Amino acid sequence: MKREIIMWILRITASVILLQTLFFKFSGAEESVYIFSRLGIEPYGRIGSGIAELIAAILIVIPRATWIGAFAAAGIMFGAILSHLFVLGIEIQNDGGLLFALAVITLFCSLGLLYLNKKQLFNLLN
Repeated sequence: MKREIIMWILRITASVILLQTLFFKFSGAEESVYIFSRLGIEPYGRIGSGIAELIAAILIVIPRATWIGAFAAAGIMFGAILSHLFVLGIEIQNDGGLLFALAVITLFCSLGLLYLNKKQLFNLLN
């Protein structure tokens, strides 16, 4: 029971963070356009990452597919964190590091979900 509660907290946290950023990516918000322009992948990277995050968020909340969504989200967030560290900086347009913090939280939630679903991952390898 405790494990399931923790899993749902991690699922909901990661999914909500992934989903709340989609509005900004798909609407072409100034901050989002700025980020992907600095990375040299505007608009295709912005739209593509939004689609990937939407798929990951949906898969995370489906119990049988949680590990797939968590794996995708971890990869996406790892890329986002590296982009912040090496190109963008921690703080984007005076956000106080909020986007970076959300990426780190989502990464840790995804890694937690992968750990809690390690049995499914090991079954895949066998």
